[in-house]
Amino acid sequence: MLSVNVGSPVPTAHSDFPTTSIDKRPVTGPVEVAAPGPRGTTPTGLRGDSISDVKHHGGPDQAVYAYAREDLDRWAAELGRELTGGVFGENLTTQGLAVTDALIGERWRIGDEVVLEVSAPRIPCRTFAGWLGEPAWIKRFTVQAAPGAYLRIVRPGTIRAGDPVEVVHSPAHDVTVGVAFRALTLEPDLLPRLLAAGALPEPTKEKVRARLRPPGSSASPAP
Repeated sequence: MLSVNVGSPVPTAHSDFPTTSIDKRPVTGPVEVAAPGPRGTTPTGLRGDSISDVKHHGGPDQAVYAYAREDLDRWAAELGRELTGGVFGENLTTQGLAVTDALIGERWRIGDEVVLEVSAPRIPCRTFAGWLGEPAWIKRFTVQAAPGAYLRIVRPGTIRAGDPVEVVHSPAHDVTVGVAFRALTLEPDLLPRLLAAGALPEPTKEKVRARLRPPGSSASPAP
C-alpha cells in the first residue's frame, strides 16, 4: 500500500453541503482503523479523516475507499497533470492490487491486524467533478469504469503506508467491482448478476431489485 490518506473539510460550491472532505492527503505513521457508526453519525473508518456530505457518504458500507495507483497513473497520462495519492478522495492508494477486479465480498488483510471487505464501487458525483475541474468528468470517469472500491471493516486495528495488502478471502461468485459499477451505470443487462453478491450493501441491492421489477408491479419481499 503506497499511502494512507485523510482529509478535513474545505469550502465547496459543488455540493448541497457547504464543505467537502474529498481532498485527502497522505499521512505518516500509524492510522487507527475502526468501524464507523450508521451513516450520518460518525466520520469514516480512519481516525483523523472527515466526511462532509454525511447524507450520501460514510457508514459501515463506505468506511474506507481504495483506489489503485495504476489507475491514477492512467488518468494522469490522459489529463496531463500530476495526481497525488488521495486526490480522488481515496483513503488507501494501493499498488499491485487489481482493485477493479476485486470481488464484492473479497477480504483484504492490511498489515498484521486490519481486515477489510470489498462492499461496492464508487459512483462519481458532482462534488468529485467540481473538485477535479475536468470537462465532462462524470461521463469520462464512468466510461473508464475504474471506480475504486468502498470497503467495510471486518477487523479493526492500525495501518500505515507500506503495509502489505493480502487477499485472504474470495467469495464464490464472479461479481467484481468493475461488473457492479458497469451494471449500475452503463450496462443494465448486468443488473441480475449483482444479486448473487451477498456482500453488496442492502440499499444497493434494493435499488437493483426495484430496477428489475416489471413496470407497475409491487415490491416483493427480498430473497
